[in-house]
Amino acid sequence: MNVVDSSGWIEFFRAGANGPVFKPVIENRNQLLVPTISLFEVHRVLSRSLNADLVTRCLDVMRLGRVLDLTDARAVAAAQIAARHKLAMADAAMYAMAREFGATFWTQDVDYQGLDGVRYQPKPGA
Repeated sequence: MNVVDSSGWIEFFRAGANGPVFKPVIENRNQLLVPTISLFEVHRVLSRSLNADLVTRCLDVMRLGRVLDLTDARAVAAAQIAARHKLAMADAAMYAMAREFGATFWTQDVDYQGLDGVRYQPKPGA
């Protein structure tokens, strides 16, 4: 199973330099888990520069994976991970969901570098 961080989705949708890193993971929809928080973050970022119809189509691609809601148990697990790894709420929630399923967490966000189960791809120029 795989979880792609919001930064990876945005890189993929914008056809950024790291887009090809995330493409095969995103296209393997049977193994793809999508936290609802990722939908929120991707919508927030993409809606700044794309029209609403295009943003909706991007979110529809995300919904081809298994969408995971933030339940009360997942919120508690995220709080524990946030405290342990000094992660922000959204980051901790997405990582907690990946850990729940034993999924690989794909990201280009340096905050996750070195954590168990993380495939970190540095941003170009970083």
